[in-house]
Formats: sequence, C-alpha cells, structure tokens
Amino acid sequence: QVQLVESGGGLVQPGGSLRLSCAASGSISRLYGMGWFRQAPGKQRELVVKITTGGNINYADSAKGRFTISRDNAKNTVYLQMNSLKPEDTAVYYCYIDTPSGRYWGQGTQVTVSS
Repeated sequence: QVQLVESGGGLVQPGGSLRLSCAASGSISRLYGMGWFRQAPGKQRELVVKITTGGNINYADSAKGRFTISRDNAKNTVYLQMNSLKPEDTAVYYCYIDTPSGRYWGQGTQVTVSS
C-alpha cells in the first residue's frame, strides 16, 4: 500500500510562486513514475507534469517555462515549483505515483491565484 501526502498549496497573487510537495510512504521504488494533475472547478482533471519510469519529464504546454518538477528519491518526495502563477492556475493539485499494483493519488492541495 502506498500513501501520498501533499502540502504547499495556498493563496498567492498573480506572478507569485509556490512549491508543492508530495511525500510517498510505503514500498517505493525510484523507478516508479510520478507526477501532478490539477482540477479546476467545473473542469476535468488535467495533467500538469510527469516523470516517467524512464526518467523522462513531460510538461503540459500550460506549465512549460513556469513549472519545474523535481524528485528526491532519498525522501520519496516529488516537488512542483510553480513560478509566474496566473489566475488560470487556480485548481486543486493532485500528485500520483504509478506502481505495479496501480496508480495511487494524494488527497489534493488547493492552489488559488488571486489578487
């Protein structure tokens, strides 16, 4: 069983920055793919960025140049550094991990970008 705990969300002004964290517990392999999705009110959940099992990183077009994903395998933690935030980035952000037994999700953390 894998558990994911997210933190770091909050309210930020347009142009500001936030860093989200996702700590995984349980039987974790550094080879597992991890990433972040987000879901805005009234919209479908969408991929923000992912690290594949091969170590490749794929960003959504909306995240390129502004968001950076990183991973600390020693801490079983993945981070999402978000810069130059826009009101349209407002959403609940969910991290996930892909394991041989399936995909696990965190509980979500709210990010609100507003003046």
